[in-house]
Amino acid sequence: MFTAAAAAILITMFLALVRLFAGPTLYDRVLAVNSFGTKTVLLIGVMGFLTERPEFLDIALLYALINFITTIAILKFFRYRALGDAPDRKHRTDAWKRLSIS
Repeated sequence: MFTAAAAAILITMFLALVRLFAGPTLYDRVLAVNSFGTKTVLLIGVMGFLTERPEFLDIALLYALINFITTIAILKFFRYRALGDAPDRKHRTDAWKRLSIS
């Protein structure tokens, strides 16, 4: 059963790679990378169960955190064109205007 789950995860990882290369927009590609990372976490967990090595779950959790932080960093970089700097006042007011209800 877990071997079938691992095979299914590998198939969905391949489909995420297809979306990564065929995605028409940047956000499709970022979502595909995030999806691929999530499926990698699942695969690490299943492989840890199949090989009876519970320490793989610790590795999977660490990889999930890295995947989350990397996705946020990529989105911030493409939004503000900088990672470490705070966005300038223009970006903050533009974002606030988009969120406000007219």
